[in-house]
Amino acid sequence: MYKVFEMKKEENSYRKFESLTDFNRLFGLAKPLHPLISLREINDIKIDADELPDSFILGFYQIAYKTNACNQAKYGQNYYDFGEGGLIFSAPNQLFETPRENGSSGYVLHIHPDFFLTYPLAKKITTYGFFSYATNEALHLSDHEKTTILSIFKIIDEELKSRIDDFSQDVVISQIELLLNYSNRFYKRQFLTRKAVNHNLLQQLEEILEAYFTDEKPLTEGVPTVQYLSDKLNMSPRYLSDMLRSLAGQNAQQHIHHKLIEKAKEKLSTTSLSVSEVAYELGFEHSQSFSKLFKTKTTYSPLEFRRSFN
Repeated sequence: MYKVFEMKKEENSYRKFESLTDFNRLFGLAKPLHPLISLREINDIKIDADELPDSFILGFYQIAYKTNACNQAKYGQNYYDFGEGGLIFSAPNQLFETPRENGSSGYVLHIHPDFFLTYPLAKKITTYGFFSYATNEALHLSDHEKTTILSIFKIIDEELKSRIDDFSQDVVISQIELLLNYSNRFYKRQFLTRKAVNHNLLQQLEEILEAYFTDEKPLTEGVPTVQYLSDKLNMSPRYLSDMLRSLAGQNAQQHIHHKLIEKAKEKLSTTSLSVSEVAYELGFEHSQSFSKLFKTKTTYSPLEFRRSFN
C-alpha cells in the first residue's frame, strides 16, 4: 500500500494528514463514519499521481492487511514465508512514500490517537513493537491466522456501520486490542518458524560485532549501537531486538553489552592496559560508564576482576 520512508528522506515534498477526513478526501474516499476511526478496503483508495505529494505523514495509527504483502516476501536476503496475506503496522508521524498506481487489495484501519483517550490502550499501544517495524517486516499470515484477523476486521466494520450507542467505542477498542494481541502471538510464531534463518542471523550478528572490534571501529565510532547492527542486517532496530529476544532471550542492546564484557575480560586478563585504556579501546567516552556496566554485568569492578583472575 504505502512504503515507509526514513525521516531523513524529507527533502521531497510531503503533506501531513492530521484528520481522517482530510486523508479520505485526497484519496477519493467518502467521509469516515466516525471522525477518529475508519476501516476501508484498499481497492477503494484512488491513486491520482498528479494530485498527490511525493510523500505524506499520517497523524494516526495505520493497520493494513494486504493480500499481496507476502507475494515473494523477502526476509533478510533469501527467506520466503506464508502467502496468505500480511499485516503492516505504522504509528503516527511516520513518513510514507505515496504510491503511484492502484493494484493492492485488502483492508486498512486508521485510528486517531484521540480515539483511545481515557482508555488503558492509549498507553499500552505504545508497547507493541511492531508499530516500529519496517514495511518489509510485515506479519506474514497463515490461512488460519488470516481467518482470525479478518473476523476481527469484520466485527469492527459492522460496529462502525451500526447505530452508535454507549457501548460502541468499548466494543471497537476491545476488538483493536484483541487484534494487537493476536498480532503479538503471530509475530512470535513467525520468529519461531523462521528459526533456522534467524540462527543464521545470529551468526551474522556475531561476525559483525567481532569485525567491529577487530577493525578498531570503537576508537573512531564509539560503542557499537543497535542502529549500526540493524543497518548491517537490513532490519529495523525494533524488529531486530524483538527477534533476538524471542530466539535467544536477549535484545540487541543486551547482545552488544555481552560482547563488550567479553572483550573487556579479554583485555583485562591478557594485557596490562589500565581500566581507562580498556574503556577507550572499547569505545567508551568515559571510563566510569565502562566500570559501571562491567560491575552491573559481572558483580566485579574491572580491577576486582583483574585481581581475581590473577
